[in-house]
Amino acid sequence: MALIDFIKKQFIDVIHWTEAEDGVLAARFPMQDFEIQQGAQLTVRDSQMALFVNEGQVADVFGAGLYTLNTQTLPVLTYLKNWDKLFESPFKSDVYFYSTRIQLDRKWGTANPITIRDKDFGMVRLRAFGLYSYRIVDPKLFYQQISGTRESYRSEELEGQLRNTIMAGMADLFGESGIPFMDMAGNQEELARALRSKLDATFGNLGLKLETLLVENISLPEELQKMLDDRIGVNIMGGMQSYTQFQVANAIPLAAQNEGGLAGLGAGMGVGFGVGQQVAQSLGQALTPNAATAAPPVNADEIMATLEKLHGLMTKGILSSAEFEAKKAELLKKLA
Repeated sequence: MALIDFIKKQFIDVIHWTEAEDGVLAARFPMQDFEIQQGAQLTVRDSQMALFVNEGQVADVFGAGLYTLNTQTLPVLTYLKNWDKLFESPFKSDVYFYSTRIQLDRKWGTANPITIRDKDFGMVRLRAFGLYSYRIVDPKLFYQQISGTRESYRSEELEGQLRNTIMAGMADLFGESGIPFMDMAGNQEELARALRSKLDATFGNLGLKLETLLVENISLPEELQKMLDDRIGVNIMGGMQSYTQFQVANAIPLAAQNEGGLAGLGAGMGVGFGVGQQVAQSLGQALTPNAATAAPPVNADEIMATLEKLHGLMTKGILSSAEFEAKKAELLKKLA
């Protein structure tokens, strides 16, 4: 009786896989020294696929369903084992199961900023992050390229490779598109669609399908973002002249508290914008009703210094070329 039980244990007549935990992408059926009988039952559940491998060669692939294993259901294995003449039972073969469920809520992001040439800001460094999802669609490719003959393969082991693949595609897309940062930040859905299209083939070569890809945020470094905020504020105010007037109006109540009075406050406020003298004059005009009719004295050195500072603001991207040219013409007109 013990001998019969031992012999029975050597043969497998039911092959199936139950996913006991999340995150397992591939698992090898425990064959040990057992052999498969002719007529054995193979059960492949929904969201699974099964792969037979004979002596290192990929054989038959099965989708969801219940199969009786014979020469009809194992055509590739039959060919590899020369069963067209005689089916040998029992037989040995490695059987791998693959989860085809969508792997959701996978995160990607820039570990380091991506440097690109931007039409508005020149050379800038961008950061980006988002979510993606994928699933196995070709077990043969996944076996050959990723999981191999391992007992099991988990999704965490693949995360780093996929994140790097997405970031490489993002860097190429940024560099190739020539789209300014402002346009990319305002069209993240279109950017995600273009990136996904670029990555489809790369994922496909691994036996995967990129189901979704979302771009949640694109941002500039903090210092450049502050410059952008300043520029937006200037534009909202209607340009540099309106912005200066706004500063003047807010500064008048504080003028008496400043050392040096109006002139000292005006110079301090104007340093950042290269218009210190103009701010001081505007403050004086605000407090002196007849000051608007008096022509201020022209100082060539101050005008040239102001032009240099305005040019620096244009180089940093705070002023546009058109704004700089308009201000330059206005100042040069005073010299004339």
